[in-house]
Amino acid sequence: MAALAAARAYLAQARAALADRLTTRTIDQEQRAAHGFAWIATSVAALEAVAEWHALNGDANPVDTLVARLAFAETLAQLVGGLPMGQNELVRPADLGLGLAARRLADAVAELIDTDLAQTRAELAAHLADGLWPSESFHNAELDAIRDQFRRFTDAEIVPHAHRWHLANALIPDETVRAMADLGTFGVCIPECHGGLGLDKLVMCVITEELSRGWIGAGSLGTRSEIAGELIVLGGTEAQKAAWLPRIASGEVLPTAVFTEPDTGSDLGSLQTRARLGDGQWVIDGAKTWITHAARSDLMTLLARTLPDQKGYAGLSMLLVPKPRGTEDDPFPAPGMTGSEIDVLGYRGMREYALQFDGMTAPADALLGGEEGQGFKHLMRTFEGARIQTAARAVGVARRALELGLGYATTRKQFGKAIVHFPRVADKLAMSLVDFVMARELTYAAARAKVTGKRCDIEAGMAKLHAARTAWSNADAALQIHGGNGYALEYEISRVLCDARILNIFEGAAEIQAQVIARGLLAARN
Repeated sequence: MAALAAARAYLAQARAALADRLTTRTIDQEQRAAHGFAWIATSVAALEAVAEWHALNGDANPVDTLVARLAFAETLAQLVGGLPMGQNELVRPADLGLGLAARRLADAVAELIDTDLAQTRAELAAHLADGLWPSESFHNAELDAIRDQFRRFTDAEIVPHAHRWHLANALIPDETVRAMADLGTFGVCIPECHGGLGLDKLVMCVITEELSRGWIGAGSLGTRSEIAGELIVLGGTEAQKAAWLPRIASGEVLPTAVFTEPDTGSDLGSLQTRARLGDGQWVIDGAKTWITHAARSDLMTLLARTLPDQKGYAGLSMLLVPKPRGTEDDPFPAPGMTGSEIDVLGYRGMREYALQFDGMTAPADALLGGEEGQGFKHLMRTFEGARIQTAARAVGVARRALELGLGYATTRKQFGKAIVHFPRVADKLAMSLVDFVMARELTYAAARAKVTGKRCDIEAGMAKLHAARTAWSNADAALQIHGGNGYALEYEISRVLCDARILNIFEGAAEIQAQVIARGLLAARN
C-alpha cells in the first residue's frame, strides 16, 4: 500500500541521515539519533507485520480492518510528529535532521493522519465490549490447536491462582510445574530424538504468550528450559545432549541461567567469576546476581572465566553445573554455594537471587562442548531466541492487561452507565488492542525469521523492544481504567503492572536493544 511505501522511504532517509552523522562521530556520541532511528525502523517493521496479517485474514472480521487503520494512522502520525522511546523521551524528525522528509511523509499520508478517528476508536472498543477480538488464526491446524490447548490450560490452572501466588511470593506449585511438563512445555524445541517435541520457535512463542497471559512467571519458567535446551542442542557434546536434554524436556530437571554479575550489567566481557580445572573437577569462585529460579533449579548454565589470561569475551566458558534442588528451609544445600533472595515488585513465582560461589565444584565434563573460551559464542547463539521469547512474554502480559481493563470497563458503572462508553476509556481500550496486535505480529514475524535459520538479531531486538513497551503501556492504561481500585493490591491489574515493568529491562534493556538494532541495520546497509 502507498502508506507503507511512504514509511519505508522515510526509514531509508533516516538511515542515510544517521550514516552521514556517523562519518565524523561515534554511535555513542549520536546515541539519541541512533536509538531514534532504531525506533523508526521498529515502527515500520510493525506496520509491515500488521499489513501482512491483515492481508492474510482479509475483511471477514471487521475488527481487523479497524485495527489496521488505527495502527497505520497513529504510527505514521508519530513518525511525523514524535515517536515515543520512553515515558518522557520522544524522537522527533529534527533529531535526525529529517524535517523536510517528515513533511513529505505527512503530505503522502495526509488522508490517514489528518482524519479524526474518534469514531473508529469508539467502534473498535464497542466490538471488544461485545466480545469480538481480532483474528488470531495461523491458518495452520496444528498451531491453532496448540494455542487452544494452552489457553484452556492457562484459564483453568494459572489465571484463577496467579494473583494469590504473587501476593504470597510463592513459587509456582510443583503440581502446576508437573502439569506444564505433561503438556510438553519444557521440551518444545528439543529434538524428538532427545525426548522433546521437535517443534519450532513460533510454537514456543505461542505457548509462552499463552502462559504469560496467565502469569509471567509461568511463561518464564518455560523460557528457562528453552534457553538451557538451546545452549545444549547447539553447543553440547553428544554425551551432554544425551545426559541433559531428555531430563529437561520431561521437566525432571529445571535449569537456570547464571550469567549476570554485580556491577557488570550488559557488559559480559567484564565478568569475573572464575572456574579452574583441578583434580578432575571444576572449582568455581565468584558472585552472580539476578539469577531467576536459582533455589529450585537442578542445573545451572553458568558463564565463567576459565582462561584468566584472556581478556574480555575470549576467556569465558559455559559450564553445565548440576546442583541439588533447594527447599524452603534449605534453599542452597550445595557445598560451596550460598544465596540470598532479592525482593522484587513483580515477576514472581520463581524468585530472584544473588549467589556466591566459594569453591563449588562441577564435574570435569561440565564444560559445554568440551572447549574453553567459547562461552560468549554459545550465549550469543541463544540471544535471538531468548529475546523472541521475552517479546512473547510481553505480548501475553499486554493481552492480560487489556482483558482486565476491558472486564472492568464493561462492569463498572458511573453516572448511570458502564464506563466503557466514555470516550477516554474506550480510546485506551482501542489503542491497547492496536498496540497488542502490532506487538504480537512483530513477534511472530521474528519467530518466523528464526525458523528459516537465518540470523535474526535485528528482528528479535525489534520484537522485544516494541512488545515490552506495549506491555507497560497496556498495563498502565488498564490500571488507569480501574481508577483507585487499580492501585489496590487485591486487584489483579496491580500485579500485571509490576510484571510488565521488568520487560523493558531484562534480556537486554530497551536502550541496549535500540543500540543493537541501529548497529545491525547500518552494517546491513554497508
